[in-house]
Amino acid sequence: MAGSAHGHTPAAWTGVIISFIGFCIAGVFMVAANVPGFWAGVGVILLGGVVGGVMKVAGLGMPKESQAVVAARETASATARSRA
Repeated sequence: MAGSAHGHTPAAWTGVIISFIGFCIAGVFMVAANVPGFWAGVGVILLGGVVGGVMKVAGLGMPKESQAVVAARETASATARSRA
């Protein structure tokens, strides 16, 4: 199950951390009733997705799996389900 690494890559961590900071910013400004600050936080959330995507394209994300690996995983899953 952990053989797929669950997306623990620099691109994923960076995108999530930036988005988390954006959620914190938006939350603080929402409670403070500051609309521009809230939207700035939403902008940081979106920036996290963009940064993560750019880092993935730059090669810091998970590599694409070959068709053979995908087929082997599906076969193993089907075999495990039939045994259960």
